Amino acid sequence: MMYSFSESAAVAGDLDAIWAVETDAGRRSEWDPHQEGSRLDGPFAPGTKGWVKPKGGPAGPFEIVEVEPGRSWVSEAPIPFGKLRGHHDYEALGDGTVRVTYRTEIHGPMGPLFRLIWEKKMRADMPRTFAALEEEVAARG
Repeated sequence: MMYSFSESAAVAGDLDAIWAVETDAGRRSEWDPHQEGSRLDGPFAPGTKGWVKPKGGPAGPFEIVEVEPGRSWVSEAPIPFGKLRGHHDYEALGDGTVRVTYRTEIHGPMGPLFRLIWEKKMRADMPRTFAALEEEVAARG
């Protein structure tokens, strides 16, 4: 059983600059309004493990499971009776913006509960995350 949802936005900036900010996992909590802390225990590559503390949620481990430099990356975290996979995709649009897409997949029986409790709030808050990403890319210049 799998449930998923996604949100996308056109983010101003160069693809390489956006990729650099997005894959700097140890600093994500400095700009992402939904994280209190994060860490990556090695290079940004498949098999590297880390830790994240979302605001209002429990801290937990994750692992980078796929990386296509400049195009996409996927993380995976254990949840009761399943796993949560976070897909991050990037597409240069040719006008100084990049389409950034976040897709969340819930594998296992927690999908309906996730949808009921968290999806609506996550969707509503995604514009804040995309805006914060754009601001961080501009600040790092």
